[in-house]
Amino acid sequence: MTLRAVVKGVGHYLPERVVSNSEFEKTLDTTDEWIKSRSGIERRHFAAPGETTSNLGAAAARNALKHAGLDANDIDAIVVATSTADLTFPSCATMIQNELGNTKGFAFDVQAVCAGFAYALANANALIVSGQAERALVIGAETFSRIMDWTDRSTCVLFGDGAGALVLEAHDGNGTSDDRGILSTDLNSDGRYKDILYVDGGVSTQTTGVLKMQGKEVFRHAVEKLAQTAHTALDKVGLTADDVNWVVPHQANIRIIQSTAKKLGVGMDRVVVTVQDHGNTSAASIPLALSVGVETGQIKEGDVIVTEAIGGGLAWGSAVIRW
Repeated sequence: MTLRAVVKGVGHYLPERVVSNSEFEKTLDTTDEWIKSRSGIERRHFAAPGETTSNLGAAAARNALKHAGLDANDIDAIVVATSTADLTFPSCATMIQNELGNTKGFAFDVQAVCAGFAYALANANALIVSGQAERALVIGAETFSRIMDWTDRSTCVLFGDGAGALVLEAHDGNGTSDDRGILSTDLNSDGRYKDILYVDGGVSTQTTGVLKMQGKEVFRHAVEKLAQTAHTALDKVGLTADDVNWVVPHQANIRIIQSTAKKLGVGMDRVVVTVQDHGNTSAASIPLALSVGVETGQIKEGDVIVTEAIGGGLAWGSAVIRW
């Protein structure tokens, strides 16, 4: 028998404030049509003053626990993917653990920017298949509105705040691609490309910093590397694009999503797209999209799901899941 980390529940949370593209027309040389045509984004959510990343993550986690029919103390491990934690330390994960009332498990953060959820999922999967945890809560949560340069129209219109969460549970499988659960993961990074996507500040430089991005370079790397990592993850379990029911990509830009799907050989009718409503929520975007896909009835038990994401680092990765 083979241990598999099976998705037991999913949930998400979005801040109340919805910001349409037209709001940016008041302060920037931009238009709703310009933003939509280049990114596919129509609106995004921004956290309220005083509303933190851990607040968002805890709310998404509660919804995932409810969907799974579990209590907080049924969870052994909490893994949070974020680049916008409330404090330098302690971790956002331990703050969420406290907010949920979990007193029996352990919690830690993973920082791989927009690829963060792929990394967190791989870590949680490893904890379960190695027997260190029976149930894990995997959360992606971000407040990217706090690190925007509001004078830079090429970046500040792209990002939003939100959180998504998955509950994983150990189940016995047969070790084949017919098993439910996480079938494979693939992680990659290349630090040579730091300068195309980064925040120009941090603790050791005693500065806060804002997001900086070379959009054309990011696009070029994204399409190639996302298709590559998805193919690698599928190859690991002997599956092809024809076996995939849904691609649930990082929701950064509709053109990246479309180009990657084409390179993968998957039609857009098999891609879950939420970028128009949420913008780029970084590490939160995949779990958000998974939760929405379940909520809308797109994703069903037994479906083969491929997720893939790329972010600053560069860091990129993917997972194949049978729902």
